[in-house]
Amino acid sequence: MAKRDYYEVLGVSKNATDDELKKAYRKLAKQYHPDANPDNKAEAEAKFKEVNEAYETLSNPQKRQMYDQFGPDGPQGFGGAGSYGNGTYTYSTGFDGFGDFGDLGDIFSSFFGGGFGSASRSNRQNGPRKGSDLQYDLEISFEESFLGTERYITINRKETCKNCNGSGAKPGTHPETCTVCHGTGQIKQVQTTILGQMQTMRTCTNCHGTGKVIKEPCENCKGKGTVRNQVRLSVKIPAGVDDNQTIVLRGEGEPGENGGQKGDLYILVHVKAHRLYYRKGNNVLCDIPITFTQATLGAELKIPMVDGTEEKYIIPDGTQAGTKFVIRGKGFKNLNNNSQGDFIFTVQVQVPKKLTRRAKRTFNSAC
Repeated sequence: MAKRDYYEVLGVSKNATDDELKKAYRKLAKQYHPDANPDNKAEAEAKFKEVNEAYETLSNPQKRQMYDQFGPDGPQGFGGAGSYGNGTYTYSTGFDGFGDFGDLGDIFSSFFGGGFGSASRSNRQNGPRKGSDLQYDLEISFEESFLGTERYITINRKETCKNCNGSGAKPGTHPETCTVCHGTGQIKQVQTTILGQMQTMRTCTNCHGTGKVIKEPCENCKGKGTVRNQVRLSVKIPAGVDDNQTIVLRGEGEPGENGGQKGDLYILVHVKAHRLYYRKGNNVLCDIPITFTQATLGAELKIPMVDGTEEKYIIPDGTQAGTKFVIRGKGFKNLNNNSQGDFIFTVQVQVPKKLTRRAKRTFNSAC
């Protein structure tokens, strides 16, 4: 079943600001939250999930850019498919399930009360959390964007410590439940005011909100559970990728916490300008110089293609400077389907600055 348009789900325009998105999300999340719909939890949960997915995508600038370009299902043919090397090539279009709410818990707490917010923050702190996403800027040539290629990049990122398997504790030991907060990561405080007793929650200073205490830290990672390493990765560039488009390597970001999944690596592609060709949509454009004689009498030209081949093309006699000719199906591949753009060249007539006497007599007699 095709997904609904995310802007339609939130009831906002495609030019909505971050504040407008958040305002629409707060309203709908409160309306459809399962706890607020005890008599119709199944339908409410489905709508709540849809609203959450829409906001999670549109509130992230990179994901919103990809969504605006490719829609909720990604580019057809390669989006979200095909494992290779150390990761998966896809375009980001959102997420599955409820996932980690991140700072959205603060939104929930504002309309479900402190109890809900505190529980949400505690669960986020101690539950599985996805690792941080990373970004890498990759410059490729015009020909590489046309033909597609495979490139290798080197990044610095945190990785799970192999010595302690990410626990942060010395091998043979393990983190222990905090005796102060009893593993919740939060401590209740009750204050008596003129309005009565008020209960607040603060982060446990003994375990720093993790709910665990490491008495014997791992010597390799110093108790962090991660170490920073330099990693070499393979990146497949699909034929037809354009300047400032993003390739996402799933699971090639930094490691998650408490069993959470790894983050993603966003490859921002920059295509270098070419001295001869330039791109417009999926079409390749260029200027081809011809002589005055070729323009006057017509000629068979050999047109250099981006892939290094040549195409023979016959221009008619009387061709004027600035005339455009089209070679069908020789442009960039469309990322969403099997179609291909065109190769469009514009002839530029080169007028000789000096003529021999014989050439002048010839032109004079022709006139």
